[in-house]
Amino acid sequence: MANNKESRPLAILAMGGHAFIAKGEVGSIQDHERNAAKIATQVLELVSRGYNLVITHGNGPQVGNRLLQNELTRDDVPPMPLDVLVADTEGQLGYVLQLALLNELRRRKQKRYVVTTITQVVVDNSDPAFDDPNKPIGPFYSQEDAQEQARKLGWKVVEDSGRGWRRVVPSPRPLKVIQRYTIRDSAAEGHIVISCGGGGIPVKLLENGDYEGVEAVVDKDLTSALLATDIDAELFIILTDVEKVYLNFGTPEQTGLDAVTVELLERYIKEGHFPPGSMGPKMEAVYHYLTNGGRRSIITSPDHLFDALEGRAGTHFVGRL
Repeated sequence: MANNKESRPLAILAMGGHAFIAKGEVGSIQDHERNAAKIATQVLELVSRGYNLVITHGNGPQVGNRLLQNELTRDDVPPMPLDVLVADTEGQLGYVLQLALLNELRRRKQKRYVVTTITQVVVDNSDPAFDDPNKPIGPFYSQEDAQEQARKLGWKVVEDSGRGWRRVVPSPRPLKVIQRYTIRDSAAEGHIVISCGGGGIPVKLLENGDYEGVEAVVDKDLTSALLATDIDAELFIILTDVEKVYLNFGTPEQTGLDAVTVELLERYIKEGHFPPGSMGPKMEAVYHYLTNGGRRSIITSPDHLFDALEGRAGTHFVGRL
């Protein structure tokens, strides 16, 4: 381990669960391993530049598969609740990425270790999201099958964009990452930390002080921003499937954003440029980070990460001076 490891700047890099499954792939373990190996070469650019690194990730496709397995084996294997499935996929994806990073570090002759933290996130049991579940998860059903599942299991189901019917669950705001100081201290020691998978396992605080898992999912970008703020990360990066953020995306007036101040970001959010189902949560996450002491944030795609760090790609955000 290099000297002065605690004086290195800290970066948090958030990526989606689809980063492990390329377009057209079925999501086999071989697909996950191949994509994780590519991810490892990209994100280690931050280590090469002297950063201590925390990686967060989504789990949408993977937890969807777990839910499907629940349904297919319900008569033979006891189904697991959603908080347990989030924990399951945190471990799965953490293992796959951890292995890829360790192999790439060995090839580069860089002596760092990698640790995966199964992360719990406190949510408010009175969050309005629990009264209005709206986050689609899991497989698609016909209307008849979806309504039967709703009757048998107490689900709320909705029609999803003309593609079929799906279960919807609450998506409450994250309030606190329980393991935040463990993550911070491990990163300060120079270890690469994989944490907050799928936004973390949502838990509520009971009257007796105990924690209890919740049937919900938490937005991974909002959790990542909360963690970045709490552990004083100097750089917060969100990887997505586009090279930069756009105004009027998908229209003839589409305009790419290169550098954005927090004041300008606030204006764009108020003007409704970022829909809730796509770039909205990412913009909210960056805004939370920058208005709570964050210094610098970047949104870009994995393939453009190197150029973004050089200032030649991506959208760059800065906090108030």
